[in-house]
Amino acid sequence: MAKLESLGIKGLESVHWYVNDLERSRHFYVNGLDFAEQGVSSPELEKEGRQKSAVFQAGGIVLVVSQPVGEGGRAWRYLRKHPDGVGTLNYQVEDVEKTYRLLEQRGATFITDIQRFTDAQGGKLAMFSITTPFGDTTFRFIQRDGYKALYPGFMQYEKPRGGTNRYGFTHIDHITSNFQTMRPMLLWMEHVMGFEKFWEIQFHTEDVAAKQKREHGSGLRSEVIWDPVSRVKFANNEPLKPFFKSSQINIFNEDHKGDGVQHLALVVKDILSAVKEMRERGGISFMPTPGTYYDALPERIQQLGIKKIDEDIQQLRDLEVLVDGAGEHSYLLQIFMKDAAALYKDQKAGPFFYEIIQRKGDQGFGGGNFRALFESIERQQKAEGRL
Repeated sequence: MAKLESLGIKGLESVHWYVNDLERSRHFYVNGLDFAEQGVSSPELEKEGRQKSAVFQAGGIVLVVSQPVGEGGRAWRYLRKHPDGVGTLNYQVEDVEKTYRLLEQRGATFITDIQRFTDAQGGKLAMFSITTPFGDTTFRFIQRDGYKALYPGFMQYEKPRGGTNRYGFTHIDHITSNFQTMRPMLLWMEHVMGFEKFWEIQFHTEDVAAKQKREHGSGLRSEVIWDPVSRVKFANNEPLKPFFKSSQINIFNEDHKGDGVQHLALVVKDILSAVKEMRERGGISFMPTPGTYYDALPERIQQLGIKKIDEDIQQLRDLEVLVDGAGEHSYLLQIFMKDAAALYKDQKAGPFFYEIIQRKGDQGFGGGNFRALFESIERQQKAEGRL
């Protein structure tokens, strides 16, 4: 199809979470990840929206976290169907009227018309929301003209409380979502949002042949799409046969009670020091990586064409950080936290997790590490008696 006119997205402004326990999230972001708490919802907003919220920030990463207050609010409706999860992705746009017009022409389903607000200093805010194929996750488009507060009714602290971003978070690299079938979403992102294909991969955790008498396994098909103007990226997964039911993607879908955002990749300046401190000071737990991964790493670095990395492999082994790339001295470093249900020991916290990533020239998505991650999740599920 012909290239569509850009929606004018400037970037991902914030991610809106719906959770059962706001205080638990506050402890995780402030004490665990060293985010600063920027402010909270006003009593008036809590009464109107029937939910209480807090905003946490580290670098350019802004997270709005809301807990229901009584029944009937957006957070309450989301959590009736799902465990804790990402309910809204908020985008800044250049011209909200143009974005609205283009989406209307392309058949988007609107939740609201354009809503307009003015603050005491004359700053203006305009925004609207649409439904999406990302389960119950909605998109909101926002234009700011001098409007300082994150949203109407948000009470910003004079001085942020809590963390100082000691781990060096800078921004969200990409959003990863899981679907039982992702083609409808990809078509929607192409024909409605105007996003384009960026990268793809498919694999199975073990080579599957007809002669193998295997009882389970985990496979996926993944495709990354992006908005070339803002460089916002979505990595999207669906299960890959055989053993559809035991695929990590399908298990996420069952645990999440539908399609949705699986993880956010957070960029750090120095992943080794960040992960070391997160383990020691933040009490953060990560998905384990088998020692055989690091035994094979020197040869794999050569096979990938990276040839040489700056980091000591023993330190990577100690911290369980993964390496991938596709060019000489061009690679990325990444690690995946345990999912929220495992971190909190509570199924209501859900199967969402965070990825920590540092890019050193490579713009891929760690395709060579997908298998290592999936096999690690598979081992955990075996230990829990789920496979």
